[in-house]
Amino acid sequence: MKDVFRAHQVTDTVWWVGAIDWSLRDFHGYATYRGTTYNAFLVIADKVALIDAVKGPFREELMARIASVIDPKKINVIVSNHAEMDHTGCLPQVIAAVEPDHVYASEAGVEALQAHFHDLDGLEAVGDGATIDLGGRTLRFFETKMVHWPDSMLSYMPEEKLLFSQDAFGMHLATGERFADEVPRDVLGSEAAKYFANILMPLIGPISRAIGKVQEAGIELDIIAPDHGPIWRRSEDIDFIVGRYVEWCAQNPTLKAVVVYDTMWGSTDQLAHAIGEGLKAGGAVPKLMPLKGSHRSDIATELLDAGALLVGTPTLNGNMLPTVADALTYIHGLKPKHLVAAAFGSYGWAPAGVKQVQGTLDAMKLNVVGDGLKVRFVPDDDDLKTAYALGTAVAEKVKAACGGA
Repeated sequence: MKDVFRAHQVTDTVWWVGAIDWSLRDFHGYATYRGTTYNAFLVIADKVALIDAVKGPFREELMARIASVIDPKKINVIVSNHAEMDHTGCLPQVIAAVEPDHVYASEAGVEALQAHFHDLDGLEAVGDGATIDLGGRTLRFFETKMVHWPDSMLSYMPEEKLLFSQDAFGMHLATGERFADEVPRDVLGSEAAKYFANILMPLIGPISRAIGKVQEAGIELDIIAPDHGPIWRRSEDIDFIVGRYVEWCAQNPTLKAVVVYDTMWGSTDQLAHAIGEGLKAGGAVPKLMPLKGSHRSDIATELLDAGALLVGTPTLNGNMLPTVADALTYIHGLKPKHLVAAAFGSYGWAPAGVKQVQGTLDAMKLNVVGDGLKVRFVPDDDDLKTAYALGTAVAEKVKAACGGA
């Protein structure tokens, strides 16, 4: 396979030896329309280090890329920055094949890897700020707990001003290009936003602290090499992605109002459209996302820079519709902040669905407007006017949150 799968040079001493997953379409509930990469890196100095591994089924691709530049047996050190299985699924087999002198992870990483693989011996914990000398190249470790697992850490190579950032600054994007400057900026922006929204949004506090930690350390960055997606190597691209992370962590609201809903016989759909008209008239920017054609992860992405979330459902068997429950459970887990919110929907016997949505929005600690708009069966003109008024009321709240824009 080494004649087919080849390494890609990043610097004089660093090679990309990862794998491309062109067919991945779901990452634990997140729709990955463009597939992904599992990035791993080889550092060839006096000692040879492998930074991270790949998902289990791609082990042979990883080993072939390594073998295209060096005998895998010459690897002295393996570093696991993050224990999640898309980076460690083949790690036991790689260790057995390579027989390195050292396998390093954070203290929590050692625990996680042992819990994953149970009989994986010889792991060594490295603390925050620890360094290892590869002979001509150095790796310095930064613990970044909950970016995005408790075990997560970053590895920095000062001689190359290169940060191996594990899941931070990455994206799910399968591509033959290895560098961000080879990918259209609009693709980078949309996929990085989707990744942040669906993977990292609940962890804004730890991410902000990690960015501050790296900045306080005074490290210089010429290259950011994440574990998914392209490598950032131009200063303008590094400024772009770091700036976006700072912006997303701030969660500053905008005038966008996301309206998520499903409908049985069209009544909740009518309410959603009337609310949308009210939002627009009130100065907000409505984004209607009917669940018959909107994936939960695309909704999460829209919420990343939104100012409002409105959720509509009919009642089915004393509950909100399953599609609405699915989307709302997913969104709840992502912990979006600073959103104005409202519930609405049609019902026949009892408005239990709207009450459940209202309860979830309250539990999310959002700025909820009203106690839920409930319309029995088909809305009449007065009901649609009420829905329109709900839209304008939410718009006013959103504008106030945006500083009266």
